Formats: sequence, C-alpha cells, structure tokens
Amino acid sequence: MPARDRQAAGTVEPAADQGARRTKPTRSLLSRATALLARRDHSRAELAQKLCRYLGEGDDPAEIVRVLDKLDSTQLLSDERFAAAVARNRSLRFGDARIRHDLKRFGVAADISANTLASMSGSELERARHVWSRRFTALPASPAERGKQARFLQARGFSIDSIVNVLRGRLDGD
Repeated sequence: MPARDRQAAGTVEPAADQGARRTKPTRSLLSRATALLARRDHSRAELAQKLCRYLGEGDDPAEIVRVLDKLDSTQLLSDERFAAAVARNRSLRFGDARIRHDLKRFGVAADISANTLASMSGSELERARHVWSRRFTALPASPAERGKQARFLQARGFSIDSIVNVLRGRLDGD
C-alpha cells in the first residue's frame, strides 16, 4: 500500500512518515574509512583529509586520529604500501622526480618516498629509454628536435643525467 493510501486510511501520520524518509543512519568514521580503503589504498594524510568532511559540529577532531591509529594497527592503512603502489603505477610513465612529487602531494613522508624509490625495480635510465621509445623513433637530428625530446622527458620527471644519456643513445649511463 503506497504511503498516501496509508495516510488516507489513517494508518500513518503524515509527519512521522516524512521524518522517517529524511533521516538516514549516520555512518561512523571507521566505517567510512574502511569503505574508502576498500576502493583503493590511501595515504594517512589523504584519508584524514577525506574523513574531515564527515565531522559534525560537535565531533572531536581527535576521533580521526584514533580511527587512523586503529586502521594502522590492523594494517589496513599503510603509507609504505600506498607509496609502493603509487610508485609501481607511475614508474612505467614517469621519472623519479615526478613520482617523488606525487608522493609528497599525497602526504607521504620524505623518508618513505626515498625508501620506495630506492627499492623500485629498473633504473630511471631504463624507464626513460622506454618512455622515449614509445614516443620517438629516432635520435634527434637537429637542436630543435633535441630540445623537443628533452622537454618531453623532463616534463615526465626524469633527471637531466637520464635525459642526456637517452638522447645520446647510451644504454649503460656512462
């Protein structure tokens, strides 16, 4: 029986029926954080920023820290794992400087970023050569072409040493 028919029959009061539709059960910060982490890994800082949106006026901001600590202790939240995933995802397209910048933007500590970049498989020179070969087929013949190719690699966060070695056709980095 639709709500308006129940109203007409006098079985449901109008105000009670409308109020029931408007109120939604509030989700806890822990359940919101778990739902966000179920979709993808987040850094601690990124998750804290997202959870701040759900704080009410009377809520204590320290509750977010307690939720993050609980997730950290159960290993659902890990900056090391997040940094490794970001680095692995971006390593096929970007250099160390860009990956380091992205990790900093996500709020990952500098020491975790450094450890992650040090443990990445494949050198930056190999990755730069791979990115370069997907875009260009031949070494630059003119200074203008050299500049174009260098800017392409530099915009993707590769070091000057790697760029110079790629554009000179060196594979070993000497």
